[in-house]
Amino acid sequence: MPAGSGGTPHKTGPPWGNVAAAVVVLCAAAAALVYLDRLYPVGLGPRQPIPFSHRVHAGIKQISCFMCHDSATRSSRAGIPPLQTCLLCHARIIRTYPYIARLRELVALNQPVVWQRVNWVPEFVYFDHSMHLRRGVDCGHCHGDIRHMDRVAGAVKFEMGFCIQCHRDNRVTHDCFVCHR
Repeated sequence: MPAGSGGTPHKTGPPWGNVAAAVVVLCAAAAALVYLDRLYPVGLGPRQPIPFSHRVHAGIKQISCFMCHDSATRSSRAGIPPLQTCLLCHARIIRTYPYIARLRELVALNQPVVWQRVNWVPEFVYFDHSMHLRRGVDCGHCHGDIRHMDRVAGAVKFEMGFCIQCHRDNRVTHDCFVCHR
């Protein structure tokens, strides 16, 4: 102790009060980010009004894409299934799950679910799902491995370069008027 200070020695040690405060602030920030839906895994698609896991349905349960997206085999659009399609199974399976109850309620009220779109091509591009399926193009080539996605994320950017390269790789015409009508 220095001469003439006349007090008790001041102990220097770790500022535990400051560390605890920093931990509390970091935990509060992390909780706020989770609450604001900012901390979800990379590649996770947009939040949908009714959670639907393609990983469970297409992966674990091995339900074919065409059970729900049946118009893909016969038209240009894959389509979104009517809610009654969901209730083919969910009239008996996990009926009490709140989101399934919400589905039944929407069907009873004849109201649609407004899903967040994940994939699209520009309006000036003509794309026909059925033609690609007839030629043996797997859905995963453009949409990724849906069987491992809870919330679907766009696997590729549907830009002209992607389509042209696929047509070249598969020795298919890349005449402009095939896609731009």
